[in-house]
Amino acid sequence: MNGISGLRRGLTAVGLAATVALPGSLPAVATADAAPINSPNKAAEVSSAELRENLEAVHEAGMPGIQAAVGRKGRTWTGAAGVADTHNDRPLEAGFGHRVGSVTKTFTATAVLRQVSAGRVELDAPIGRYLPEVVPGERGERITVRMLLNHTSGIADYFPVIFNSLTRGSLADLERNRFRYHSPEELITAGLGRPAANEPGQNWSYSNTNYIIAGELLREVTGQSPERYITREIIQPLGLRDTYFPRLNPFIPGPNSKAYEALYHQPERRGEYSVYSPTALRTAGAMISTPTDLNRFYDALLGGELLDESVLAEMRETVAVPSSPTLRYGLGLMRFETPACATLWGHEGTVPGMSTLSLHSADGKRQLSYGLNLTKYQRLDENGLPLIHPIDRRLGTLQVNAVCGASETASTASPSGSEVALLADLHRLNR
Repeated sequence: MNGISGLRRGLTAVGLAATVALPGSLPAVATADAAPINSPNKAAEVSSAELRENLEAVHEAGMPGIQAAVGRKGRTWTGAAGVADTHNDRPLEAGFGHRVGSVTKTFTATAVLRQVSAGRVELDAPIGRYLPEVVPGERGERITVRMLLNHTSGIADYFPVIFNSLTRGSLADLERNRFRYHSPEELITAGLGRPAANEPGQNWSYSNTNYIIAGELLREVTGQSPERYITREIIQPLGLRDTYFPRLNPFIPGPNSKAYEALYHQPERRGEYSVYSPTALRTAGAMISTPTDLNRFYDALLGGELLDESVLAEMRETVAVPSSPTLRYGLGLMRFETPACATLWGHEGTVPGMSTLSLHSADGKRQLSYGLNLTKYQRLDENGLPLIHPIDRRLGTLQVNAVCGASETASTASPSGSEVALLADLHRLNR
């Protein structure tokens, strides 16, 4: 599911990181009501019609359905293209409930940092001070709270233990665990039981186990379940009415899409995983939301509504992500360095059949969040690495147009060799 054995993050983000754009015009779609988007200057103006065309282009490239929300100087636009169900062609609509995967990590990190502001947690204190039985011994003494949040703890990911078949190109373990209950203790034990990825603090290595432990830290210091605390402290005060933790509910309440997992076309047919137990994800990636709510959350976070200035600065302190010249990682927050957009902040999330990308300029004036209902749609090359897919290129055009305000450039430029190489690097990183 979220972050499975490295077959996880970033594959929907690759277009942005390389700012790939396609030549020529994009196909038109039916007109829908939408608020116009302000832009920094006339040359960079992006129309709602053009953004609708960008969404339709992603669909035409092979994505069953995509929904998005764009923010520009306080004004918003929402839209969708394609279908929520490929069997009956039920349309996908903006605002459908969507599993946002690792975007949950930004919420969890924010909640932990609120406890830092309150003086109940120290970022550079050993996790063993708070959870001696959860992370015992020398590890508990050497691994700090900060290392959990920026993925430098060295603690391995638990997903290859629970969903091992995915590393062999099989969906069997997804089916086997579809309705199984996973306790936090089970997930943490599975991660700690694997060999360490690196010495504490030395390197970045993405691990969902870190954020299950962070959830247990919240439970310890607040006396509440982490899901309840995040809901009361962040979700409800911001009025995020479509954002919630499903807890034990395997269904997405209300209108939603099917979720198609292709696993790089290795199985005979793709799986559908809109219904499954969220207990294997928890505070690492179980949240359900919408692109509009995600834009509101990141606007509040980056605008200083949720964290003190000094703590937000700590959140933005990043470490290098191996093999990626465009991506760095803070405390539950990704930083993207792109030629067209300069610095953007946000996070990506992937669960079986659904992926999400949320991108925001540092000043909050430019925002894009979108959700897809097909994952691992690329094919693998002879080295087992994902090949760039037309969907990736169309997503790159959407990202440049929506977040960078560079529609004129995006619609006329061809991807350079270095941009395609960056796409390949991010695919390789996330294998």
